[in-house]
Amino acid sequence: MRRLTNFLKGHWQLTLLCALVFVLWPSDLVYPLRLLIVFLHELSHAIATILTGGSVVDFSVNAHEGGHVMSRGGNRFITLSAGYVGSLLIGIALLLTAVRTRLDRTALATLGAAMLLVTLLYIREPFAIGFCALTGTLMLLTARYLPHDINDLVLRIIGLTSMIYVPYDIFSDTIARAHLRSDARMLAEEIGGTTTSWGLLWLAISLAAIFTSLRYGLGANSNVHIHLRRG
Repeated sequence: MRRLTNFLKGHWQLTLLCALVFVLWPSDLVYPLRLLIVFLHELSHAIATILTGGSVVDFSVNAHEGGHVMSRGGNRFITLSAGYVGSLLIGIALLLTAVRTRLDRTALATLGAAMLLVTLLYIREPFAIGFCALTGTLMLLTARYLPHDINDLVLRIIGLTSMIYVPYDIFSDTIARAHLRSDARMLAEEIGGTTTSWGLLWLAISLAAIFTSLRYGLGANSNVHIHLRRG
């Protein structure tokens, strides 16, 4: 109980941010954020494909909060596993960058540039082009012109959301609705096992990674201290 109290005291801002994301998740207010999380999932597939010797043929995110990566070659086990695992690692990296470093502008600019590069190289559908080009440009402008604290907040929101959404997405796609043609379903068809077994494995990995990163990565205090000027 004391550890929980100390954690909440040292990280109440992240706790509040997490609660707000959960409450607002179904609303249109966070619709762009939901699309961004889909982008990070698909980006992870694309990166894994390229790193394992394959090539990306098509990349898309749609208005219904879905997406796909069509690829040629690459290691199928790694590329299919990368959607959930990769977006989780991206989320952890962004959150810890915001909390533990002063590289907020660099990280946000890198993510924005990656969105624009993916748009230029792989995206052909109008909605995906518009969303990714606009979001990537806004990230670059935020990194260039807005204060460090704003960049820090944006990274925290993206990182934390990407992290906490992964276990929910895994459970929804591979356990609660195992009939869907998800990454786990395709992995089961191509490698073996069942959709649910792969989902349970990814769920265990994601929860362990989140716990470890929060336990050892945040430090004693992650709150941003706001100094108010008098006069």
